[in-house]
Amino acid sequence: MTLEASPAVDALVELRGVTFGYDERPILKDLSLTVLRGKVTALMGASGGGKTTVLRLIGGQYRAQQGAVLFEGQDIGTMDDEQLYVARRRMGMLFQFGALFTDLSVFENVAFPLREHTQLPEALIRDIVLMKLGTVGLRGARDLMPSQVSGGMARRVALARAIALDPELVMFDEPFAGLDPVSLSTTARLIRRLNDSLGVTSIVVSHDVDETFRIADQVIILADGGVAVRGTPEEVRASTDPLVRQFIGASAEGPVQFHYPGPTIEQDFGGAS
Repeated sequence: MTLEASPAVDALVELRGVTFGYDERPILKDLSLTVLRGKVTALMGASGGGKTTVLRLIGGQYRAQQGAVLFEGQDIGTMDDEQLYVARRRMGMLFQFGALFTDLSVFENVAFPLREHTQLPEALIRDIVLMKLGTVGLRGARDLMPSQVSGGMARRVALARAIALDPELVMFDEPFAGLDPVSLSTTARLIRRLNDSLGVTSIVVSHDVDETFRIADQVIILADGGVAVRGTPEEVRASTDPLVRQFIGASAEGPVQFHYPGPTIEQDFGGAS
């Protein structure tokens, strides 16, 4: 089951026939997908399926070996360093586990992109940082160091940093990993609320089916280098695809195997004496 975007759909990001791999190991094979403007798109699938790779292609850390990665109609892969730097100013990224600078305070972490990308006076930077921290409920934690905050708080600080420049696109790489149920639910609701209140477009890479389906407008499940299913959470839940059923049901039995492909037992041990 797939829901193809029509030409009239307002897409912020598009991947068209993208192929990418590491050395001789293919990851994405002729992948095409659309990220709708103003929506929360969940990018899901088994580990190693290329979800984080898609984020890195959109951010320009990697270049597609074939195909095009479009951000507002412009091919990221053809941009020079200056053009890419400008494009990245319009993107925010929440890295897995937050990736805060450990030697900088909460305040300085959020201020970092403002100092890196703008020439704003310090007084204005202070006001923006405090507003962004207030948005995630952590204005009072401004002077704490990353080692002094919980995992859930660190994730919210990272989110404040990701939206510091008022980006059009925010990408979340496993924002729920390692969080307790309360922090996970709080972070999920915050992603949804900020997406709607700020008018941004969000891509959420996650393995947490229930919480991600609760906040997503569109779910895309990757498998075998392409799209296994695409649709609303309800449509994806109704899919009869065996791989999708295995992923949603967290089943050990199905197309995704426990053993990594390799020689058979006989090939490895058959000649042993």
